[in-house]
Amino acid sequence: MRRKKNIQTIKVNKVILVGILFLFGAIIARLVIIGISPTIDGIDLRVFAANRNTTRETVFARRGSIFDTNGEILAQNVNSYTVIAFLSPRRTTNANMPRHVVDKHMTAQKLSPIINMSEERILELLSRNSYQVELGPGGRGITDVKRNAILELDLPGIGFTESFRRHYKMGNFAPHTIGFAIKDQDSEEITGKMGIEAYFNDILKGRDGFTEFQRDGHGFRIPNTPSINEDPVAGSDIYLTLDNNIQFLVESTISELRSNFNFEWMTLSIANARTGALLASGAYPNFNLNTLEDIQSYLNPLVSFSYEPGSTMKTFSWMAAMEHGFYDGSRTFPSRMIRVGDYEVWNNNRDNWGDITFDEGFLRSSNVGSVFLGNRLGRSRLRDYYTSLGFGEKTGISLPGELPGVVNFRWDIEVANATFGQGLTTTPIQNLQALTAIANDGIMVRPFIVDRIVDENGKVTFQGGREEVGRVASKETTDKIRELMHGVVYEPAGTGRGYRPENTTFIGKTGTAQFTGPNGEYVTGEFQNIRSFAGMFPKENPQYVLYLSVKRYNGPLSVLGRQIASVVDAIAKQDFGINENYVEIDETRLIRLDNYINRSVETTTNKLNELKLQPIILGSGDRIINQFPLRNTTVIEGTKIFLLTNRREFIMPDVTSWSHNEIRTFCSLINLECHIEGFGKVIEASIPKDTKIEFEAPLIIKLG
Repeated sequence: MRRKKNIQTIKVNKVILVGILFLFGAIIARLVIIGISPTIDGIDLRVFAANRNTTRETVFARRGSIFDTNGEILAQNVNSYTVIAFLSPRRTTNANMPRHVVDKHMTAQKLSPIINMSEERILELLSRNSYQVELGPGGRGITDVKRNAILELDLPGIGFTESFRRHYKMGNFAPHTIGFAIKDQDSEEITGKMGIEAYFNDILKGRDGFTEFQRDGHGFRIPNTPSINEDPVAGSDIYLTLDNNIQFLVESTISELRSNFNFEWMTLSIANARTGALLASGAYPNFNLNTLEDIQSYLNPLVSFSYEPGSTMKTFSWMAAMEHGFYDGSRTFPSRMIRVGDYEVWNNNRDNWGDITFDEGFLRSSNVGSVFLGNRLGRSRLRDYYTSLGFGEKTGISLPGELPGVVNFRWDIEVANATFGQGLTTTPIQNLQALTAIANDGIMVRPFIVDRIVDENGKVTFQGGREEVGRVASKETTDKIRELMHGVVYEPAGTGRGYRPENTTFIGKTGTAQFTGPNGEYVTGEFQNIRSFAGMFPKENPQYVLYLSVKRYNGPLSVLGRQIASVVDAIAKQDFGINENYVEIDETRLIRLDNYINRSVETTTNKLNELKLQPIILGSGDRIINQFPLRNTTVIEGTKIFLLTNRREFIMPDVTSWSHNEIRTFCSLINLECHIEGFGKVIEASIPKDTKIEFEAPLIIKLG
């Protein structure tokens, strides 16, 4: 009998079986969806996969700083902060330590004076239904000083985001020349947009570094994974030839003239006559580099304004005649008028001095005399001589936007006009360059503005200096032209008598030029001209060359001349070896100034008193934020040293017997509009001494 096998069976619950089959089907379906769909649960799988990869982040290099010739910082990167207000109560976890804005009215009231926004506007921002808000525009890009002032308030819910920005210590100091750099909207990179900042952008910005690392699908760095790093190379520092003290004089002079008289634009530039180093270049309209307010043009008047120079060109047409042997200063000519083909050429205002010598013709700025000389020279000789002086081509100075000007006269009347500076165009920098030939006994030097470039390791990678363009005149010619330029300022017949300074011998040539309107024809009418002056000082051994030009100036020429002469006086006083006629000064009475910025007012005042100097304290603060003269300036005992403090509450000092330049310095430092009348020392001021300065009306000063 066969035994039956014992077979065991497992009964599977139908529900579990259906569940397993459903799960398996779901997995298959999910795989199919993943295969054909670009996104899953709102996540882009391609981006997710890409994120789980190597990423590179840029490490931006520090941008180099810009300094003046005395080592004063003109442009640098500084920390920048934006004020953030946290509004959501959810941010506070401990009621005793609130981390959101609790008292909105109190917060608005205390922040308003610091960030220069109205309480109403701040309160409006604080009342928004947001987790946090940015308190702009006043709270954007604030400095460490303002940030610290806000931190001292200990306001709940107020924080900061940190960044950096380009800061210009002196604001409106040579803005067209220094230029500005701003942060790109889409990155943290700062890029130069104008002036030195733009021309040397690559050198200043350095080379960015980077870091490469692995990150997960959520964008976070994966721990314990290797990374590749390349350190950034900081940008190089650039030291300019600009002299802070001279630039200050130039800009305050232009500002004072503008506050008293109208004009469309003005340029005033000064260079070292021996080397060609540009020491100052001021212009109106001006603007503030930190705010970019009032910026009207991105053109630098020094190199990008090209216009008909007028009679300052007679200096060079007279030199051309001398160089070619066509000049006899004692020879006479009829000064009333001269015919050139079908045209009549007259002197300015149709002046007629009868028969005068060519020497006198230069002093009186005779158009007729210059045409007589031009007829002897001819087109080719005159044009070639102008070209040898650099007119009609760029000087090559390290500034963007330089124009070459136009020297392209052909017909006889065009040659005639060119002898007195009409029908051709030049730039201020070209005129400064040409003047150096007269100062250097016929050798012309190229103007330059960069003294040196220094990399992050302190190595000088570029050194500027004197560069001779070539000999363009004999010493005999330059000696003669300097004598004539001296007569322009010091002889009774000279047109530049108003430019005579007190402390040195200033020589030069005046100019008055017409300009064309939109229709291409010369504009006529009172003040419809460009006034100019090209000069140098001292006559015996020229150290400085100066060029002034102003369009549509409607003030007295005597005032214009006096203002320029005061600049020359001030510069001469700062350099005691400049004039051989100076009385010998005991060297023990000379003091070389230190840097007093950021120092205590009390300590600095005591120090200056010990040195027998006169500290003039401007404001009621306890720290010094600016000074004039600046460090490294050599002064004599008794000199006034102006110290601007960190609190703008000004009391009018006793300005009796102050000089013209001292008053101008005082007004410029506190940004007070000032009208100065007369000559000499201060005898009367519209604001009484020891009273608070309200800035509602200009200060009226009378000299006598």
